[in-house]
Amino acid sequence: MAEARAALACGVLTAVLFSSAVLAYVEDLDDKFKDNRMDDVWLVDFYAPWCGYCKKLEPIWYEVGAELKNSGSPVRVGKMDATAYSGVASDFGVRGYPTIKLLKGDLAYNYKGPRTKDDIVEFANRVAGPAVRSLPSKQMFEHVLKRHDVLFVYVGGESPLKEKYIDVASELIVYTYFFSASEDVLPESVTLPELPSVVVFKDGTFFTYDEYEDGSLSSWVNRERFQGYLQIDGFTLYELGETGKLVAIAIIDDKDATEESTRLKSLIQRVSSEYRDDFNRDFQFGHMDGSDYINSLIMGEVSVPSIIILNTSNEQYFLPSEPVESLEQLIHFIRSVLDGTAQAYGGDGIFQRIKRVAFDARSTIMSVFRSSPVLGCFLFGLPLGVISLMCYGICTAESDDGTEDMELIKREGLTDEEEEEEEEEERRLQAKLEGPREEDEGDEDLEEKSATEKKLD
Repeated sequence: MAEARAALACGVLTAVLFSSAVLAYVEDLDDKFKDNRMDDVWLVDFYAPWCGYCKKLEPIWYEVGAELKNSGSPVRVGKMDATAYSGVASDFGVRGYPTIKLLKGDLAYNYKGPRTKDDIVEFANRVAGPAVRSLPSKQMFEHVLKRHDVLFVYVGGESPLKEKYIDVASELIVYTYFFSASEDVLPESVTLPELPSVVVFKDGTFFTYDEYEDGSLSSWVNRERFQGYLQIDGFTLYELGETGKLVAIAIIDDKDATEESTRLKSLIQRVSSEYRDDFNRDFQFGHMDGSDYINSLIMGEVSVPSIIILNTSNEQYFLPSEPVESLEQLIHFIRSVLDGTAQAYGGDGIFQRIKRVAFDARSTIMSVFRSSPVLGCFLFGLPLGVISLMCYGICTAESDDGTEDMELIKREGLTDEEEEEEEEEERRLQAKLEGPREEDEGDEDLEEKSATEKKLD
């Protein structure tokens, strides 16, 4: 028993010490940070204490700090309460919470990927290093080729193209890696039409940048930084929106893959590889597991499996007018979207914006009631009850005021004698309702005498 207690105490002490060590890897930053940061590379989480997403990120953030520290990375990890130091946060362009930025000299890079430890650490290591990394040998080239799904390489010596390449790498390093190499480092199977060249290796092959056909180098890199076909989720779809491409998606159910799901997925894959020269400039191809995300995006419902094309720039989407049974039908559908003959749905017009507000409000209310019905009744029932009472009070007050106004108007049109007679009549009616009272008998005699005296006069 004593040994068990000792072991438990030792375990608790170890956990406390480990937790303290992990917390020590993340520094709490204040308003002095802005002036003292230039000598180091910083990965900073700008958060708000009341933000639920910030609280969810917090344990992951401490893991990121521990991972970078233990791996010998030069990146220092910190966190700043953006509500307490709003001026500093505003200077760094923080508009929402949490915001993750890597600060390197005068440059600030936003992280927009999945909030997992591995993804954040990979981002920090990539952006903290040089914009363009050198590949000195064939072995090193083969190593990075196996490690990365998409690889950009500048091949050749000093040139204006290399200067452009370095500028593009500095801009887009948040998304992918950039390398440089001499021609003898490349595999023998890779032959280039001219030197210097910029080459992208992906999908088991390579493609060379052509300034006359592909436009600016920055636009070309931005279009080519994804594989020709990939699995798409919410984060990926958000990044694809920055490429300017339409996104053709096979919506399937990975957990219950039917024959129809497999067939549609295969058709999309074939188009991405066999018709690259026709559609690569304008389309990104892939598949998505389930339709929940797409349904919320288009504010409707699509069946599973099915095919949909999204225009993320204006929130339009396209659906086939008939079931896609063959490769030819799919190609016809894609071409009809390109030439503008396909029916477009959605969009970002005023009606769609109003619909979006109503849809988001309804989704929020339903999610609250599903997670906590009591809380939902309190949050939405109480305000409605207060508003109802206010409306009732306003209507009642208006009704009473109207009655009083009518009585005043009636009285303004009467002479003094008519007013006295009306008041006398009201007293008589009141006396009849209440019954005779002894103290009123004297008053009645006086009234009779006064009436007799009036007649004699």
